[in-house]
Amino acid sequence: MTLRRTALSLSLLLTPAALAATPRDTLVIQQAATVSTLDPGIAYDSFSLMMIENIYEPLWTYKGGSLTQMTPLLAARLPTYTNGGRTLVVDLRRGVKFHSGNAMTCADAEYTYRRDLVTNHPESANWFLSDSLLGTPDNANKNKAVTWARIAGAVKCNAAGQLVFTLPKADPAFMAKLAFTGAGIVDRAWAIRQGDWNGTEATWRAWVGKDLNAGNLSRNPSGTGAYRLAKWDANNVLLTAFPGYWGGMPAIRNVAMQKVAELAVRQQAFLRGDADLIEAGTRVNVETQLRGQPGVTVLDNLPTTGAGALFMNQNIRAAGALGSGKLDGKGIPANFFSDVNLRRAMAYAFDYDEFIRDVQRGKGQKRTMLLPDSFPGYDKRVSTYSYDPVKAAESFKKAWGGQVWQQGFVINANYRTGHILGQTALEVLKQGVEAINPKFRINIGVEPWSEQSVKMQKGEEVMLPMSWGADYGDPDNFMYTFYSSGGFFYPTHSWKDARVDRWLDQARATTDTAARNRLYRQVADVAADQSPYLLLPADLNVRPLRSNLQGVSAATYNPLRNFNFTGTFIRELSKK
Repeated sequence: MTLRRTALSLSLLLTPAALAATPRDTLVIQQAATVSTLDPGIAYDSFSLMMIENIYEPLWTYKGGSLTQMTPLLAARLPTYTNGGRTLVVDLRRGVKFHSGNAMTCADAEYTYRRDLVTNHPESANWFLSDSLLGTPDNANKNKAVTWARIAGAVKCNAAGQLVFTLPKADPAFMAKLAFTGAGIVDRAWAIRQGDWNGTEATWRAWVGKDLNAGNLSRNPSGTGAYRLAKWDANNVLLTAFPGYWGGMPAIRNVAMQKVAELAVRQQAFLRGDADLIEAGTRVNVETQLRGQPGVTVLDNLPTTGAGALFMNQNIRAAGALGSGKLDGKGIPANFFSDVNLRRAMAYAFDYDEFIRDVQRGKGQKRTMLLPDSFPGYDKRVSTYSYDPVKAAESFKKAWGGQVWQQGFVINANYRTGHILGQTALEVLKQGVEAINPKFRINIGVEPWSEQSVKMQKGEEVMLPMSWGADYGDPDNFMYTFYSSGGFFYPTHSWKDARVDRWLDQARATTDTAARNRLYRQVADVAADQSPYLLLPADLNVRPLRSNLQGVSAATYNPLRNFNFTGTFIRELSKK
C-alpha cells in the first residue's frame, strides 16, 4: 500500500462517523487532546511525546520494566563515565537511516544536543540537559555565562566519530536524562533544509530561546524511529511504518491517534473495538465502565512514577487571594503557612484512608516522601502523618500563638480544570478541617491550567494540589524539584531549609548510590518534621486495553514509557 493510500485509509478510519473495528496491522489511540508539536527540541507534554517516541530515538532507553537499567538505541553500546564522572564518550550505531534517507552520523547527534542547549525554550525539557552540560538550567538570554564556547565544548564529535559529552561536574542523573523521549536525535541536513538553525557559531545567538513550535521541522519531522509521519491535522496524527528502520519492520504498520474530547465517546469506541487504547480517565471510570467487559483486558497494580501533594504556600504573593489579609476570621496573612504547627494541623486533618477508599478504590498507597516508591532513594521508614482530629486540634491551638484557634480563617484554594484528584483532595481536607472548628473555612475554586501554571510560578497560589511525573529515571528529578529552594516548585511553597539545600546539592554531585540514598533520607526526615506539604496517597496505575493486543504485560510495563498508555514501544506490539 502506498503512503498516500495508507493516509487516506487511516483518515477514513478515524472519522467518528466512519469508525470500524481496527485492522490487525493498525493501532488506534483516542485521547482528550491532540499533539502540539513533533519537534523533540521543544516537546514537553505527554500527548506530543506519545508520537515523538515513535518518530525519533534517543541514545538509549530503559530495559523492559526497569527504572534503572538501560539498553542501547542509537548508541552502539552503553558508555561508562571517565574523568571523575565528567566525561561520557558514546559510540554510535552504524547503518542507521533517517526517514529522509540520510545516514545518521555523529554530526547529527552533535547538532541535536547543541540545538537543545542553544534554543532551551522555557517550555521545553532542555533545562535539565542544560543543567547537566552547562551548570545552569537557563539559556543564554537569562544567563550570560552561557557562551558558544561552553556549548561547543559540552558536546562534540572526536576524530574517531564518537560523541563526547563533557560536564562541568559529575551528574549521576545524566544518562537517565539522555533517555528522555525528547532527547531523540535530529536529522541535521533535513532540519537545515526546513529553515532550522544551521548549527554554526555565526547564527546561534538568533536561536537562543527560540520557540520551535513555529518551525517547519515540527510539521516535517525526520527521525530514525520505526514510524514516520503520514498526516497531521487538528484532530489526527497518522504514522506509518518506516521500511528502512534499523530495528526491522514492526507488526503494527499504522498508528492513528485521534482527538476525542468526551470520555464517554472514547469509552464506547473502545468497547466496540473501534479504538485499541484510550485515555480512560480515573480508576473509578475504568472499574465501573470497562473492567469485565467483552474484549477488554485491564492491567492493574502497575508502578507509577508520579508524586503528588497539597502545597501550602508560606509566602503568598497575591493579595486578592488573602481575603482580609489578616488573622481575623475573614482571611489569612501572606505568611499564614509559615507556622509549622499550622502545617502539621493540616496534615493531621486529612483523611488519607477515605481518599484511598473513595478516590482510588482501595488501590492507593501512602507515601513517606515525594518520590515514587519504585525509585532508588525511596525510604519507607520515614515517618508519616495519619488522620487524627485530636492531634489536628492540638496543633491548630498552638498555631500563631493561639490566634488561629480563636479567630479562625478563610483559605481560598484552587485546583486546575479537569484535575479530579486535586479537587477531591481539597474537598477531603475541607471536610476534615471545618469539622474541627466552625471558625475554619476553606473555599475551593477552579481555574484553567493556562492561568494556574503562571500563578504558581509567581507564588500566587494559596493552597494547591499538584502532581509531578518523572522526566527521567533518577530521584533527583523529584527530590530537587520538590524540596530544594532552587527547585521548580519553590515559588509554590516558599519553604526553605539550608540543610536540605546542602544535602540535595551533595546528592547531585556524587555517583555513590548509597551516599545519595542517605542524603535523601535526611531530607525526607526533615520534611516529615516540618510538613511543608500534605503528601497525597499515590494511585497504582491501571491500564485498559483491547484483549487482542499483544506485547503488553505487567512485566514489560515501564511507567517512564507510558505515553501511549502501555508502557511499551508501539513497535513491540502486535495483534492476534
